[in-house]
Amino acid sequence: MRITVVAVGKLKERFWADACSEYLKRLKAYAKVEIREISDIDPAKAGGVDASREREGAAILVAVPEGSHAILLAIEGKERSSEGFARRLDDLALSGKSDIAFIIGGSDGVSDAVRARANEQMSFGPITLPHNLARVVLLEQVYRAFKISRGEPYHK
Repeated sequence: MRITVVAVGKLKERFWADACSEYLKRLKAYAKVEIREISDIDPAKAGGVDASREREGAAILVAVPEGSHAILLAIEGKERSSEGFARRLDDLALSGKSDIAFIIGGSDGVSDAVRARANEQMSFGPITLPHNLARVVLLEQVYRAFKISRGEPYHK
């Protein structure tokens, strides 16, 4: 399986980068995982929130691999347990979708074009997470999903 995480914003603090690096290292045994960072656009410099969201959205669309099954992380998306998430990834793989792209938008959300490109939306619940933390949680949950699917210890 090939997984691409398209995320708006850079990991500035070392602890976020270290956490992501740890899960990327663990995931090497299960999948090819790539992070594609999109620069966040300052609304004050872009002519407003809508303009910055559109510019970020255009960059997201370029970064999502062609033909991939795109999953947008959004509060209004489908919530799944860790086991349910593992089953969803298994179902996608079994249906021939082995190229998955997860999209983590910017602090002002994503453009309508990004929402239209997404094949589905996923949520970690009704809470709001900082985007850096959402990236760490996503990588951890992807790793946990592979462990669950293979019946390997970790997820208890």
